[in-house]
Amino acid sequence: MTDIIDAAKKASIHQFIEQLPDGYETKVGIKDSFLSGGEKQRVTIARVLIRRSKVLLLDEATSAMDSQNEQVQGGAKVDLQEALEQTQIEDPSRISLIIAHRLSTIRSCDSICVVDKGKIIESGTHTELIQRHRAYYRMLTESHQK
Repeated sequence: MTDIIDAAKKASIHQFIEQLPDGYETKVGIKDSFLSGGEKQRVTIARVLIRRSKVLLLDEATSAMDSQNEQVQGGAKVDLQEALEQTQIEDPSRISLIIAHRLSTIRSCDSICVVDKGKIIESGTHTELIQRHRAYYRMLTESHQK
């Protein structure tokens, strides 16, 4: 149970679960519509953290959450992106493939591939891609102007 609560805290869903009538005994699944999109994503991420999978495929893992991916828990801000990054640090053998439109989600990745019309048009680290001033750089500057 300690691991479950720890994963829920990392996924910023612990307080929400505690407020449910059955707490951690509450059944959730596809038909349970009382969860918002962001809450469903946080529960799924908590499950991923518990399983310690060797391969993670995250397709817009934080798309239903606010742009900062933060929630206040017990007076402290919990950053979901940091929690996902921490899981990679805890197990460097884990392979994470992240599909994202929100560029802040992929900033710390070892390798970023920019795909256009189904083809990789450039790849590298965040720093390398910025220095090239091509597609990734343009997307990043456009997102900051919004």
